[in-house]
Amino acid sequence: MTTELLGAILFAMVVSATPLMIVALGELVAEKSGMLNLGAEGLMALGAVCAFIATHATGSVLLGVLAGMAAGIVLSSIFAVITIPLMANQVATGLALAIFGVGLAAFIGKPFESLVIPSTPAWPVPVLSEIPVLGKALFSHQPIVYLAWLGTGALIWLLARTRAGLVLKAVGESPSVGHAIGFPVNRIRAMAVLFGGAMAGLGGAYLSVFYTPMWTEDMVAGRGWIALALVVFATWRPWRVVIGAHLFGGVLILQLFVQSSGLNLQVPAQLLSAMPYLATIVVLVLIAGNPKTIRIHSPASLGKPFRPDAG
Repeated sequence: MTTELLGAILFAMVVSATPLMIVALGELVAEKSGMLNLGAEGLMALGAVCAFIATHATGSVLLGVLAGMAAGIVLSSIFAVITIPLMANQVATGLALAIFGVGLAAFIGKPFESLVIPSTPAWPVPVLSEIPVLGKALFSHQPIVYLAWLGTGALIWLLARTRAGLVLKAVGESPSVGHAIGFPVNRIRAMAVLFGGAMAGLGGAYLSVFYTPMWTEDMVAGRGWIALALVVFATWRPWRVVIGAHLFGGVLILQLFVQSSGLNLQVPAQLLSAMPYLATIVVLVLIAGNPKTIRIHSPASLGKPFRPDAG
């Protein structure tokens, strides 16, 4: 394998991992507050189509990204209303949201399936982008990739080092205690859900505006479910989400590389396409074999409703 090919594979791995990382970190924040939103697939799909439509109509990538995030916030607010004040089952509501979001995105996006928008040029970092292999892989990306890395660092710092992060985790561990000492538990949970929705919408916008600047009905292709699995894989630790996103991004890219390389592996193309999802299942099975780790790191109130007057 030449250094040019290795650099191209690493570059593609980072690009493929970015939407997974964005969506998974948003879901991690929501789950840290005790809210389990399984609707990431629908949120990404709606964010992708709204971002594409806005970018196509206005010619502004920024407005497209904001539209995608707004779509994620609007759809996740439905989840927040149903599950927080109305105290509906979070798992059932999230699954319904995923199905509804995917269907709504397909309906809205049908007239736009044959359209494309201009690609956003990369912003190579001077000097650093010239480093052999790693220069192209790490420092020759579109600006949203750099913003995703900066946002990830800020989120890790916020959760570990700030009062807001400690309050969020305290609410997720024991909402009744948080309410007793004066924290607005349901408001914090709602804000965490909306943040997760905005990140899912941003992940969808990344796919339709930056990754492949077009809209197709199945472009999310299960990435929302992989992002949900990443949170469990990372045992609710953000730095592990980053590592896991790039591992899964590597699996996504390697199966495409193998299919396009012409290697005669006597493996059906359908099986290669399924490899990222098979890897997700294997990882979850392995993690499930160690329930002690999950109990230690998962928020104690995850998926459990809270009524302030009963706290």
